[in-house]
Amino acid sequence: MFKLSRAALAVLMAMGATGVAFAGNPPSTGLGQAWPNATDVSSNPHWHVYVFQLNGIKYVQVNDLNGNVLGAIGTAGGQFITLPIGESAQHVSTSPQTASSSALAKSAGTVVYQDGATVITATPQADGSTQLSALPISEDTTCSGNDPEECNKHGS
Repeated sequence: MFKLSRAALAVLMAMGATGVAFAGNPPSTGLGQAWPNATDVSSNPHWHVYVFQLNGIKYVQVNDLNGNVLGAIGTAGGQFITLPIGESAQHVSTSPQTASSSALAKSAGTVVYQDGATVITATPQADGSTQLSALPISEDTTCSGNDPEECNKHGS
């Protein structure tokens, strides 16, 4: 009985250590799901934002409070692509312009995600859809790192 308990404990500890090892990296699966098994990194409590990474490409998905997928973008090396998922996929814009903190302050959208390279805003439209805009970040923004958790603060 004692050997069995030690074996079970060893298995549980190994499983826990594996989870910790993977916790630092964004998941590579779950994109397009209403409630993916990923950390919500939204900078605004009225939205859910999930980040996935695969083969050097970062995928950022924006959901509303009910878990409805609104849209997603893929980004690598300052380039963006709109992914054909979500209720507002046709309302996702990716601009070659660079966002600055002063430009973001003047925008009508709400910043829902920001890391060291990208900012995504959401703007509800009169027809009930949501305009998502993704822009590369210029050097004069307040976020200095590449970690979404460092740059995003829930509850703003």
